[in-house]
Amino acid sequence: MPGPRKLPELVESIYDAGLDPSLWNDAVTGIRDFVGGQACGLFSKDSISKFGVTHYYCGADPHYIQLYSDTHSRFDPLTVLPPQGRIVSIPELVNFYEYRRGRFYQEWMKPQGCSDAANVVLDTSNASCPVMMTVLSGRRMVDPAMKQRLSLIVPHASRALLINRAIDSQLTLATALADVLDNLASGIFLLDASCRLVHANSAGYALLAADDVVRSVAGQLVTCSPEANQTLREAFATGSEMALFAARDRALPLLSPTGEHYVAHLLPLSSVLRNGGERVTDAAGALLLRKVSLGGPSYGELIARTFDLTPAELRVFLAIVEVGGVPETAAALGIAETTAKTHLHRVFAKTGVSRQADLVKLAAGFANPLIN
Repeated sequence: MPGPRKLPELVESIYDAGLDPSLWNDAVTGIRDFVGGQACGLFSKDSISKFGVTHYYCGADPHYIQLYSDTHSRFDPLTVLPPQGRIVSIPELVNFYEYRRGRFYQEWMKPQGCSDAANVVLDTSNASCPVMMTVLSGRRMVDPAMKQRLSLIVPHASRALLINRAIDSQLTLATALADVLDNLASGIFLLDASCRLVHANSAGYALLAADDVVRSVAGQLVTCSPEANQTLREAFATGSEMALFAARDRALPLLSPTGEHYVAHLLPLSSVLRNGGERVTDAAGALLLRKVSLGGPSYGELIARTFDLTPAELRVFLAIVEVGGVPETAAALGIAETTAKTHLHRVFAKTGVSRQADLVKLAAGFANPLIN
């Protein structure tokens, strides 16, 4: 069999390139040697502008690869592309006599010592710019034996390119989602059924580093509240319990040892995280944790407009959230406790809640997750 590689070994290298695009140069070298050509390359060509770009190649001088992109892709005989998977030589595309007199042959093929080439469309996922393979045959013409050998490779190369595209699409989506999550001020923790940490966003790792409201103990996420820890363990151990918790729109208020208020929400997940193609951990659910932050005057104005609160009622609302209780609120605002209680009861009536802890959760719902 022609070439230093046997067909199974070559096919394996092609699928390796499908998983790792950096291996395509090695794969096209194997294809060239197997088919029996002088050079081989994977390139794409815009069907309208005729601009062509070579992505991977072997056996050609980089100078001519650049010339192809800069100038000669416009004079390439591949003006009308064959159907995907059909292998064609230059005489099947254009009048060979006229081709030999044209710029593409005289300025690009001939200086490289080539007369003919076998061409095939591999991927038309982007219809306006398909991906093709070409094998330059050298001085001799492309013969049926070369075509037959190349035909053994084409289906595998096409599938490998589709794998490249699918992986690239997923990586692009994953990167975009990771960027979004990392720009959220809320800490997001993916936990398994035992509350072991699977993954966290940037804000989540910052909360862990602060070692205040949450921490990691032997890989398990632990909050500053024993009651909350019990709730989390029960919810994550039973997915249905977590779904019920989320469906009821329940939240866990947390008060850190330093006196900071936080609110945690649970979200059940059904996906499995994978790393390097191997299953690593089941992500049973996500814990979203954010600090209660009033976010400036506009935050208070939004709450006031939503619930039709007076300025005095709003000050009490915000103080309850920020400071904690009626005595503390009265002291912070410089008003009597009876006055604070009166305003608080009006706030309860307007907002539809009956506990101070519910006001904290209500306020957290208005927080901007993009504000740190």
